[in-house]
Amino acid sequence: MDWPGLMRLGLGELRLAPAAFWALTPAELLILARRDGGTAPMARAHLDALAARYPDETGGRHGR
Repeated sequence: MDWPGLMRLGLGELRLAPAAFWALTPAELLILARRDGGTAPMARAHLDALAARYPDETGGRHGR
């Protein structure tokens, strides 16, 4: 485990308080830093495109 690297990431780059840093698992720290290999959050343009393609229903039996 690269503890010095994780400490630089958590305490330096993310500016976590020491207590918050030590309360995290390495996996949680990487998720916070978005270095877990997961996908990035949806961009606003993508959300707008989805909303245009699948608009909320208006009227009908739900009364919206």
